[in-house]
Amino acid sequence: MNPEFILQLILLGCVVGFMAGLLGIGGGGIMVPVLTGVFLAQGVMIEQVVHLALGTSMASIIMTSLSSLLAHHKHRNINWLVVKGFSPGVVLGAFIMTFVAAKLSAIYLVAIFSVFMAYVAVQMFLNKKPKPSRIMPSSKGLLVAGSGIGGISSLVSIGGGSLTVPYLLWHNIDIKKAVATSAAIGLPISVAGSLGYLVNGYFLPLDKAQSGIEQPGLEFSLGFIYVPAVIVISACSFFTAPLGVKLVHRLPVALLRKIFALLLFSLSVKMFYTLWSSL
Repeated sequence: MNPEFILQLILLGCVVGFMAGLLGIGGGGIMVPVLTGVFLAQGVMIEQVVHLALGTSMASIIMTSLSSLLAHHKHRNINWLVVKGFSPGVVLGAFIMTFVAAKLSAIYLVAIFSVFMAYVAVQMFLNKKPKPSRIMPSSKGLLVAGSGIGGISSLVSIGGGSLTVPYLLWHNIDIKKAVATSAAIGLPISVAGSLGYLVNGYFLPLDKAQSGIEQPGLEFSLGFIYVPAVIVISACSFFTAPLGVKLVHRLPVALLRKIFALLLFSLSVKMFYTLWSSL
């Protein structure tokens, strides 16, 4: 890895950790577009660059999710019964959807990612929250809902908060407990999704040297996960996330959410344009 590449990963990890602490997001919306760009600059073939970015981002979210889970658990805000009900579904959905992602071409993955992030950006910018109108469903209902949330989260490489929190609010879960419970649910999503991207990349029926995954500079990949990037991003986010938490009450979070929403939208559009123009 050259120094510029390492510096880009350090900066990315610092930003992701800070935003995770400040706004309660996993960072996939930032990581995937940025990693796609830096991997392309390293010469990764376009056919696999988005898969590598998705897998690396998903694996990097594990540390962020774990850190967030522990912090919320200390404040006793996690509804563990809901987590227990959701976990089988999100694990199943997240793992299976990686097999779908592995079969999709880069341009289709980017299109799906861009459309979803545009939706997230609009929701975040408008700060819309669903009105509580239902009670929590049965275990079968949670299995179905969890499978959908886990599948979509894995496909676009997010921790699931943008889907889980509104769902829990809709079912009369208090906002603090909804955010905390969503953070706990994000851990099995990220672990199952990472395992899926590892398996699908490892058994990819293409020659890895031709796909660009094992070329000089990116030889330390496990499936669709580039291990050095995961280590650097996770380490940096671990140290900057507490800083974001401390500044929650000192910075204009509402304004920062709108700025972040615009950033998500811009990065998604740029990612789509870069891939489209490279084809």
